[in-house]
Amino acid sequence: MARALLISPSFFIFFIFLIFSSAKIPAFGEEYSYVKRVNPKKMKMLKEKLSHFRLYWHDILSGSNPTSIPVVKPVNNSSTFFGSINMIDNPLTIEPKLNSKMVGKAQGFYASAGQENFGLLMVMNFAFNDGKYNGSTFTVIGRNDVFSKVREMEIVGGSGLFRFATGYVQAKTYMFGTNGDAIVEYNAYVLHY
Repeated sequence: MARALLISPSFFIFFIFLIFSSAKIPAFGEEYSYVKRVNPKKMKMLKEKLSHFRLYWHDILSGSNPTSIPVVKPVNNSSTFFGSINMIDNPLTIEPKLNSKMVGKAQGFYASAGQENFGLLMVMNFAFNDGKYNGSTFTVIGRNDVFSKVREMEIVGGSGLFRFATGYVQAKTYMFGTNGDAIVEYNAYVLHY
């Protein structure tokens, strides 16, 4: 005696829809309509290079034309200036003197993020305006423990000649003035195409 296969009406309608529908159900591993693979050679991503930049970052709080301005005041009675935020448009030069050749600006902000220890959250773009790097940027983000001799922060991306950039910077204070002005040596190691 043969058994009849019972199929629910809703499953039958769904099955018919699948057969006659122009809708495509993506299979595992298939790309969606808004994503496609790109050949890296077409984007001129031929060979990854490692470049080292030594730059001097000038944080100027004093005078009539500061490059770093406070935009949020710290919490009252904080010895670490917790909560304070400064916006920056700091010159990047090739020597420690401010009047040496400027090759770009560090644009972004730093915020005091430590309640017990003085540590800054740094978020800035190194935006170049010199030679073949003119118009290119790389982005630095990380914790800056300003009282350490050398601090390390991440390079998390870039634009122009620094597209797909990764790497790190090491910051070392060159000078800190009584007026709050500072010169910091930045050694940036950038992997880019």
